[in-house]
Amino acid sequence: MVNEKIEYNADHLQTLEKGLKVIEAFNGQEYLTISSAAKSVGISRPTARRALITLVNLGYAQMLDNRFYLTPKVLSLGYSYMTARDSWEITTTLLRDLSKQTNESSSIAKLVNEEIIYIGRVPANKIMKISLNIGTHLPAFATSMGKVLLAHLDEEALDDYFSKADLKPLTPYTVHQEDELRKEFEMIRERGWAISENQLEIGLMSIAAPIRNMRGEVIAAINCSTNSSITSREEMVEEYLEPLLRTADLISKNTEIELPF
Repeated sequence: MVNEKIEYNADHLQTLEKGLKVIEAFNGQEYLTISSAAKSVGISRPTARRALITLVNLGYAQMLDNRFYLTPKVLSLGYSYMTARDSWEITTTLLRDLSKQTNESSSIAKLVNEEIIYIGRVPANKIMKISLNIGTHLPAFATSMGKVLLAHLDEEALDDYFSKADLKPLTPYTVHQEDELRKEFEMIRERGWAISENQLEIGLMSIAAPIRNMRGEVIAAINCSTNSSITSREEMVEEYLEPLLRTADLISKNTEIELPF
């Protein structure tokens, strides 16, 4: 295993790494300039310029007035990954079924560094301040799916998370103190699900459960979300928890085939 790791490091292509990080820097940004890309990624302006021009030449970006915008072609990168596995089609069907049962939005997310990234979503026809789509990044500690995923990290990984995460409150109700979050995570592990009410956005409440692989490891999370002004925590647990847990179990069993996360 040690030799394998050394071999991977030797084959690491830094140019590709920088190019991919430039793409990631567009997260939440309508456009990037050479300066903003260089600052966000931590690379020189000439390197940022070459990366952005390469994206333009390949059709993944376009330039207008010295601003660089991603094109829809970038979606093909994720689409190829998702469609490469038949089991993802089963998973999206289960996600749609959950949304129909609850008449609410349902989503699947993974933990990446200190954030969750949406990898599947079926929206309800309701208004939200935050636009949630596949690829959306959100701070893990303030979301139900993030809480589930953080709760199932081992101690070393959780310590590393807290050493890096920016735990600033997003609303007056955001649980953001490390000791309080650790207590909450312990409770989530014991009961098997998490709930977040008005912590990411006022008016937003969601309930989440873990998705496991065939070894029982938590690899993703699934949730249902609703408007906290019209649905209470008790109603959410009573109405949504059972179909949520059932769907999470069905998707977890599907991991015996192989899921794309």
